[in-house]
Amino acid sequence: MSTRPTGKPEEVEEQRFRDAVRGLPARVWIVSGGILVNRIGNFLPVFIVLYLTGSGYSAGAAGLVLGASGVGNVLGNAVGGYLADRIGRRWTIVLSAVTTSGLTALVPFLGPFPAILTVVGLIGVTSQIYRPAAAAVLLDSVEATNQQRLAAFGVFRFAMNVGAALGGVIGGVLASTSYVGLFLVNAAACLLFGLVVAVLLREPPHQKSGRAETDAKSEGATGYRQAFADRTLVRFLVMTVFAEFVYIQSTVGLPLHVNDVGLSARDFGYLIGFNGLLVLTLELPITGAVARYRPEYVLAVGNLIVGIGLALTGFMTSMGMLAAMVFVWTFGEMVTSSISQAYLGSLAPPDMVGRYQGLHGVAYTMGTGAGPLIGGAVYAFGPWALWSLVAVVGVLSAQLSLPPRRKAPAVAQPDP
Repeated sequence: MSTRPTGKPEEVEEQRFRDAVRGLPARVWIVSGGILVNRIGNFLPVFIVLYLTGSGYSAGAAGLVLGASGVGNVLGNAVGGYLADRIGRRWTIVLSAVTTSGLTALVPFLGPFPAILTVVGLIGVTSQIYRPAAAAVLLDSVEATNQQRLAAFGVFRFAMNVGAALGGVIGGVLASTSYVGLFLVNAAACLLFGLVVAVLLREPPHQKSGRAETDAKSEGATGYRQAFADRTLVRFLVMTVFAEFVYIQSTVGLPLHVNDVGLSARDFGYLIGFNGLLVLTLELPITGAVARYRPEYVLAVGNLIVGIGLALTGFMTSMGMLAAMVFVWTFGEMVTSSISQAYLGSLAPPDMVGRYQGLHGVAYTMGTGAGPLIGGAVYAFGPWALWSLVAVVGVLSAQLSLPPRRKAPAVAQPDP
């Protein structure tokens, strides 16, 4: 990675990032606090399979429900990106939270399988609508500098990770007591998230006027068609699909390998817990450390580290060796996590921030959705094939992170 030519000492750059975190505007803390509450109570995606199988449905039926939810996730990000630019960030988040709350409260009272399939599929849509809008709020609220964007997304990611960690513990306790209570608490958390945003968050004046100008133009001029005409964006989206395909193998190939080498499900839980602990304690400082480097190179190095770390998993046969590999690919994860969306924010025109973030969500869910299907099938063919595929795709994701080479201008030949 090459540093920017600032001429500033390293300590000054790091201090700038800490100052950027402390100086974040209230809107960033409001959305981050709301997402903390939402993630603590986000039980349905984690426990829906256990709920269904415990209710007498087959594993195949549970898989079908997960598939419907995954398709809904893709649609939800696309819809959310459109709404964030069209009706505003605040009301998009509120719409997502309130509708998800109502649908989630219905789940434990649904009887026929088609009803469960439909409602959970709809939850897949509504639960993702807020994501592009929340990212757009962060970008709207800070100055257009790498430090400011990274600080905002770093705090937001930290809130998400804390919420997910607490939610797993609380959800396990509730699930052992009552699934009705589990889903009702989930619904309450979604509703509280919506109330926090509705009461405390305000749209900035420049965004309102910008949206009015956008509405006066033809919608096609600022729609997804224009976004796909941006070659840099398309390259970034393909990179995201590849990178997420690689990363999701930590929940597909890794547990399969753990089982093959004679370790237990508890051992796998320890490895994933180690990953979570590293992210909670080190991600924000690492985000500050990489903030002074060019984003494209940071993404490339991070994606390469994740790919190498996971590919080497196939050679590890003990808990110590596997833990070392978890440290490696988790480090790559922490390097890329916040900078990905912050960098995307620098690519988006002011009136298309929501759509750009929505397309990022689509690419993310496509990668995480295809990863288990393809990864499981390739592992069944041969573990070596999966780890080789992970290495190749990891290298491709790193290469796609780099800025494309510009062709040298042709030199005019003199006339004879």
